Amino acid sequence: MRRLRLRAVWLLIVPFLWFARPTPALLAAGGALGALGLLVRGWAAGTIHKERQLTTTGPYAYTRNPLYLGTFFLGLGITVAGGHWIWPALFLVFYVGVYGRTIRGEATLLGELFGERFRHYAANVPAFTPRLTPYRAPGVEGPGFTFDQYRRNREWEALLGALAGFGFLAVKLWLT
Repeated sequence: MRRLRLRAVWLLIVPFLWFARPTPALLAAGGALGALGLLVRGWAAGTIHKERQLTTTGPYAYTRNPLYLGTFFLGLGITVAGGHWIWPALFLVFYVGVYGRTIRGEATLLGELFGERFRHYAANVPAFTPRLTPYRAPGVEGPGFTFDQYRRNREWEALLGALAGFGFLAVKLWLT
């Protein structure tokens, strides 16, 4: 599914970059949303130990899918900066179609890997919309955020992609 997500997004990126018409205000608003997305994704990537342990601390104490929540804000930010309502609309359709399915598939996998611990966690922590107070699993201390884990999860790739996307839009704005 990950491979499909990465390939499918290119169907939107090329026309987006061609037809985008950023404005200073939309670039600033999109940049703020994108920065929020990168912060959430970075915090999550520096905390999670994928498929080796059930991570329920850090951002995972608020939502079961903080990486995807961060992706949502990052994608929304870039498409808002694109300067036309069609880009966020297309992004939302793409996001719901692809990530909705991904989230359900990962919940099934985590249920198989971690059984009752995951079911208790899933019953108490929303899949997407963050809860207001952190979830505390009985007797579980999380490893916390580390930059080593951030690098191991290759989160720097999202940062570089965001810089490239917003940088391209800024140059396009400057040249027009």
